[in-house]
Amino acid sequence: MTRTPLRPLARILPARAAGESTEAIERENLRARHEEMRDRARQRAEGRLLVLGLFFFCAFVTVAVRMGMLATSEPVEPRASVQGAAISAARADIVDRKGRLLATNFETHALYAQPPQMVDPVAAAKGLVAIFPDLKEKDLLEDFTGTRKFLWIRKKISPEQMQAVHEIGDPGLLFGPRDMRLYPNGSLAAHVLGGASFGKEGVSAAEVIGVAGVEKQFDEYLRDPANGQTPLQLSLDLTVQAASERVLYGGMKLMNAKGATSVLMDVHTGEVISVVSLPHFDPNNRPRPATQGDQSDSPLFNRSVQGVYELGSAFKIFTAAQAVDLGLVSPSTIIDTSGPMKVGGFRIGEFRNKNYGKLSVADIIVKSSNRGTGRMALQIGVERQQEFLKKLGFFEPTGFEIVEARTGKPLLPKRWTELSAVTVSYGHGLSSSPMHLAAGYAAIANGGRLVAPTILKQHGPRLGDRVMSEGAARAAREMLRKVVTEGTASMAEVPGYAVGGKTGTADKPKPRGGYYDDKVIATFATMFPAHDPKYVLVVTLDEPVETSGDKPRRTAGWTAVPVAAEMIGRIAPLLGLRPSVEPATLADITLTSSN
Repeated sequence: MTRTPLRPLARILPARAAGESTEAIERENLRARHEEMRDRARQRAEGRLLVLGLFFFCAFVTVAVRMGMLATSEPVEPRASVQGAAISAARADIVDRKGRLLATNFETHALYAQPPQMVDPVAAAKGLVAIFPDLKEKDLLEDFTGTRKFLWIRKKISPEQMQAVHEIGDPGLLFGPRDMRLYPNGSLAAHVLGGASFGKEGVSAAEVIGVAGVEKQFDEYLRDPANGQTPLQLSLDLTVQAASERVLYGGMKLMNAKGATSVLMDVHTGEVISVVSLPHFDPNNRPRPATQGDQSDSPLFNRSVQGVYELGSAFKIFTAAQAVDLGLVSPSTIIDTSGPMKVGGFRIGEFRNKNYGKLSVADIIVKSSNRGTGRMALQIGVERQQEFLKKLGFFEPTGFEIVEARTGKPLLPKRWTELSAVTVSYGHGLSSSPMHLAAGYAAIANGGRLVAPTILKQHGPRLGDRVMSEGAARAAREMLRKVVTEGTASMAEVPGYAVGGKTGTADKPKPRGGYYDDKVIATFATMFPAHDPKYVLVVTLDEPVETSGDKPRRTAGWTAVPVAAEMIGRIAPLLGLRPSVEPATLADITLTSSN
């Protein structure tokens, strides 16, 4: 800043020569200097106020934006701020439809070692081998006497094992708290629950994550601390599941099958009350996935949704129901099923080369005629058949809420020709899972409305789009009832429960093409009671052989049917269904007076 002199000679000397007062000049310069200083001070103050105002404006904008974000976002409980907060072990329970516990967290400990703090590594190694026989003393000694400063010995141990390690008394053996996933019912509903494992791990906590089943499907919900007191409620009924597993296991062994599955579904809600896949496993000690061989032989393979099979004659009722729905036939319409019948240059035959001649549509289902079903499929046509099966869900994986269901996509014909339409009509050429079949039969059972299979408990019916008329669905149910009373499923009769259903026996395909001569997939799809269905049950056996007679018998009527009948007799009372008298058609009787 350039300072102007208060008494500049350039003005003082002329003023003295003129006899003027020089003090006036000094006062004027002093006033100008003060005004200049005042203006500069005002400018500095105004600049500071502007900066302070901008700071407060930015602060208020930041707070307002943050409040807006919080107001529009979903409320989520914050993670705990205690030690190990970066690793959250919280996980909600899983319960059945009646609130009974299926999965929960259990407090335990992990065992680790810090070799630099160990007093007697040799004694510690010997003591640990005595407690955990699968450990090797030589390997432990190498770790304890080497350069390692930390190593895990066991990720989870029992209280008894913890006490035994305490008694070793070495300060280098330490324990870390753990929450492990516990399945108190063992292998019950193993394929639905799936299992859990540890994710992020530290000495003070370990993250529990789902690895399969509903544990993985709903992992985000189960891990959210806000849901800690709100368990995930499934549609399963624990007692029905236990009874189903026991009956199916006994049936699988009795029929010499290598595997089996069953699906029990509520026809109005789509709730899966019970689903079994055998062989199974204990999710408390989940086995490792198979790295070689046929994956379907692994106990981890879920046959109910991953098992994509040709389900044989159980498909025939869909053809009959669609033909009735389109007005092409009625249950009493007569169709000539006699041979020969050729489609696309291929001969269509019957089981054991039978020739049924002329049959009604109802009798075609009762006697399970391939030619009769094929002729109805030709009347329906390729496009209408595809559209109908697509509506029933046979073109995509089911929406069943376990991760394995995504892999169960049906196998469709590469070229859907008239020959394909005929073979698909009786369950060959299209492979689907038992869960698909159960959903299709549920649509027939509830009057023609689609239902989506679900593992979550529902509150009231969840009926979807109409896929067939009520009349067609009723006619199909009556045909299925006749299959049990007069046809191939006579051993399915359970007194008081009016069972209706259809058998299906399909040759098992070879891995590299073709079919086995002596291996089949036997299926029985049923609903009960047939006059007012509440539930659909599908039972499928893999490579069954019934050996009580002179010759081995593999058809579903001899294998899957008696297993399903035993299961219905066992679980129907558990479902609250009382035995009842089946409504009968009254005879036309005219009362006359004797007078």
